[in-house]
Amino acid sequence: MRKLINLILVFSVFLSCNSIRVSSDYNNNVDFSNLKTYAFSKEGVDDVKINDIDKKRILKAIDVELYNKGFRKSSIDPDFIINFFTKTNRKVNYYPSNNYYGAMDVSPYMGSYHYANSWYLNSYNYNEGVLFIDIIDNKQNELIWQGIGKGYIYSDKTEKKREKINSMVGKILLQFPPTKN
Repeated sequence: MRKLINLILVFSVFLSCNSIRVSSDYNNNVDFSNLKTYAFSKEGVDDVKINDIDKKRILKAIDVELYNKGFRKSSIDPDFIINFFTKTNRKVNYYPSNNYYGAMDVSPYMGSYHYANSWYLNSYNYNEGVLFIDIIDNKQNELIWQGIGKGYIYSDKTEKKREKINSMVGKILLQFPPTKN
């Protein structure tokens, strides 16, 4: 039974690393239904401190998501400007595990087994990537929406990294445009 509990704990730790947590905030005085066209902030994108391959992956993922929502890219007087930036948080995750070993205690009356159980606290380090997507009103030049996604960064597997970026951008932009309750 304890092995099953241990397996569940370890599995939940790995699932927590694979999950993407998102949040967003917006100016509730803005009528988002008037927004139809967008462009990327060239200066803002150029300032992002990641490699050009990942920049292109993020830009493409944003393009795909916004296109699927009915927005169109425009270089002539777009309704809103998109900027994004990234951050990396170094994380340590702890999880318990135990080591079972048996010891036999033989008594003069009968042999009996006594099991000893030792608990350990294991840890592993990982990088949590944070992606911020900002929507800026082009006419007012002010931030009107921001989405934030946090999740584990795959640094050594190209396909996993691409999937993670697409998934993170998709989950962030799922909250855009906001719906008023």
